[in-house]
Parts: sequence; structure tokens; C-alpha cells
Amino acid sequence: MARLRIAVGQISLESNSFIATVSGIDHFRSTGYLWQGNEVFSLRGTESEVAGMLSILEEEDVEVVPLVTTRGNSTGLIASNCYCELKARMLALLEAGQPVDGVLLSCHGSMVIEDLDDPEGDLAAAIRALVGPQTPLVTTLDIHGNVTKRMVEETDAILGYREYPHDDTFEVGQRAARLMLKIIREHAAPRIGYVSLPMLLTAFNATTKDDGPFAQLVEQTGRLENDPEILTASIFFVGSYIDIEEIGCSVVVVTDGNQEKADQKAHEIAGKYWSLREVFHVEPLSVAEAVKRGRAIEGQPILLLDTADTTGGGGAGDGIGLVRELVNLQVTEICYATVVDPAGARRCMEAGVGSRLTIEVGYAQDPRWGEPLMLDGEVVKLSDGRFRYDGGILGGQTVSMGPTAVFRHDPIDLVIMSVPTYDWGEEQLRTAGLNPRDAKFIGVKNMMNFRFAYRDVMRGYFLVDISGPTPCDMRMLDFKRIPRPLYPFDEQLANPLPRS
Repeated sequence: MARLRIAVGQISLESNSFIATVSGIDHFRSTGYLWQGNEVFSLRGTESEVAGMLSILEEEDVEVVPLVTTRGNSTGLIASNCYCELKARMLALLEAGQPVDGVLLSCHGSMVIEDLDDPEGDLAAAIRALVGPQTPLVTTLDIHGNVTKRMVEETDAILGYREYPHDDTFEVGQRAARLMLKIIREHAAPRIGYVSLPMLLTAFNATTKDDGPFAQLVEQTGRLENDPEILTASIFFVGSYIDIEEIGCSVVVVTDGNQEKADQKAHEIAGKYWSLREVFHVEPLSVAEAVKRGRAIEGQPILLLDTADTTGGGGAGDGIGLVRELVNLQVTEICYATVVDPAGARRCMEAGVGSRLTIEVGYAQDPRWGEPLMLDGEVVKLSDGRFRYDGGILGGQTVSMGPTAVFRHDPIDLVIMSVPTYDWGEEQLRTAGLNPRDAKFIGVKNMMNFRFAYRDVMRGYFLVDISGPTPCDMRMLDFKRIPRPLYPFDEQLANPLPRS
């Protein structure tokens, strides 16, 4: 029997339509990775989906045809020429590697190009046109992927993460590879049941690390796979900051040859999902109230969650609103915070450790969200900003914040970075020489991963009311293209699902 040949590719990034920047290929390189051809095998030993795929394919003695694999931190729209180049590279390698028995593709699902709303669907269609209708195409998506009709039409199976915070990326790659082998070797005939719901939800209450309603729904969806006829089942909590015409949370169930069951099970899960929509609503506190409540808690640190500038959701990381509030409150406790400001970092680098100076920081990348803040203080540490992720979607990867300084406006230590990076855990603070246990208050620009990363350290956390491009309430943003009616913009929206 001839050895199977399966192609593996990845273009993965989450966009945010409310970020002013348009990013290119350098963004993928600097905030994540970009490999092609045999370079792809350097992902072995990481936590990426591709590493999971490789582990199964190599274990099963499958010949891997490596394409392009790239992941970048969340940002604004992607430049059209960047996407076209990545797509062209991938297709050229796929064409050169023909014939293949299958294609494994890893995407985010919520990437948006300057002139294209659905690049994942477009890429799948281009791959399908090249390999033909008989060659299986299996795609993995982030749990925040926006599953479109075109994605469903052009792929044989779609499966998503099951964990949030995302610590199962390797496993989803393995699941995809096993499914591919089942399709090829056992002649499974995937049929996709798909329901898109007219709702956008804030992710703050969507953790899968407790026994809350969303975690229970994810677990229930996964249990569908106990039925031998169901190949995979996923629910998707769409990236909430993309302003496009086809968008919504969704459910995907893939069966072996049974379209009726796929549709039925997808509708059952979708009905339960719709019934939970109000669970995800949250109310932030003023910084003053959060500090007051934090002071009443014994021990440290207390996390102040500036979710409106979440770099993992596309925020520029340049928000200085939280620090401004802490300065105005004249806090006396040690505080840590971060800001992306290349000019501020450069000034600190030029001045050197021990220098005292006055700098203007904040909103350098995206000034629509606030005014810069003038601070006087001391440069206490400098670094090149390079660090290695301990886990998550970039686990095992080394990236860089660029030239980085710790600027002390006593009692606040502000980490001034040059490049926004994905906020998984404590890596950025520790790279800057700061121990989270030493601070009473830590400003965290993240709405989910803190639960995992700081679980053994934090004594409490509060969601604070700061403006920015990734707010906990999407109604604060100026959406122009999303379809209406859509929850929560239209709260009295009737049940969109047909009665059973």
C-alpha cells in the first residue's frame, strides 16, 4: 500500500475592525511565527495545532507535505497584499506537492482582510479548486472563529478548540489529524450540520475552566462524539470585534454520512446556546471602586482588568487610561501596568537605567481612545523584550515585545513595550524583571487568560470601566456593517430557531 501524503498548512490571526492599523507579513513574524516548506517541522515540540497534527501523522507513518504555517497576534485588518502573498505561497507549495491524499488546514476563523471579509472561506475554496472535490479538507478553528457558509461548503469537516483559556490547541490538531485518517482509511463520509445564531457575546463569562453554563454547554457538545456516527462537534463563540456582514456564534456537528442527524444535533445545541445569551452580560466597575474593594482584600496581587485594550482581541495595548486613574487616585500601593509605546521605550533606552525623565505615553498607536499621559519618573530596567511563552496557542514559541523599559512613577512600575504581544500569562512582567507577588494591584489587558495564568497568585480581580477597542459590551463600538437584528444590539430578538 502506498504511503499516505497529507498536506499541512496554517494562516491564523484574529482581526479587530476597530483598530486603526493595517498589518502585513512583518506582524506575523514579529508577534508569532512564519514558516514554510521544511521549516514547518520546527513547530514540533510546541503547543500549536500544527504540532498536534504532525505528532499524529508522523506516528501513523504519513508523509507530511508542509505548506505555509503562520500565526500572528490579534490586530486590526490584514493588508490585502499580505494575504495574497501568504495564500499564493501556500497554493504554490500545495501544487508542487501534488498529489496529496488530504489537506489539514489551521485557521482562526475571524481574520479580516482590507478587501475581504472571509479569507478562511476564500482560502478553503482555493485549496478545493486545486485538489478537487474528492480530496478531503479538514479545518481547525479557534473557538472564537466566525464560521461562514462558504467555509462549510468548501471543507469536509470543521472542528474548534474546546478550552478557553486556549490550552488545547495541540489536542485540536491531533483530533483533526485523526479525523482525516478516519476519512481516508475508513472511508468515513463527513456531513456537516451548521447553525449560525444572530448574536455576539462578550467572552468574559465564557471560561471553560469552571462549571458555569458555557463550560457545561461545551462539555455537552463534546459528549455528542460518544455516538459513533458523530465524527466531531464544536460550538463557536465568534470574535466579537469584527464588523462584517456575515457574523454570529455558531454550532457545527459533523456526522458520518447522516445529514439529518448532523442538522438535528446542531439545532439542539444551538437552541441551548441561544437560551444562555444573557449569561454573558457583565458590568464593569470604576477604577476607584475596584481599588477600594481591592484594598479590603487581604493579600496580593489584585488584578485590575482593562479588558477594553486586550491585545489578544486586537487591542493595540497602548491604552493608558488605567494608569491615569491610578495616578489621579494617588495610590500608595505598588502597582504594575503595561503600555505599548515605541517612542516612550526608545526614550528610556536612550536615557539609560537610573535616569530620571519626563515622558508622554499612551495611545500612540490608536489615539481615538484617549489622550497621552505625562509621567515623570526613573528608568529602572531595560531589555530586548524577548521571551518564551509557557503555554497557550503560542506555547513554546519565542517572540519579542521589542525594546522594553520599566519606568517607575512611584509607586507604579510601568512596562513600556514597543510591540503588542499576546497576553497569555505572566511572561511579559517576568521578562521585565517584575514579580507579580510583589504588587498589590496589577493592570491586566486580558479578559480570560488571567484566570489560568494567575490562578495560583491572585487574591482577587475586578473588571474596570476603561474605553478601548475590545470592551466587554460590544454596544460601545460603532458597528456599521453587522446584520440586524442581532443580539445584544436588539435585545428583544425572537428565537431565531424553528420550533421542533
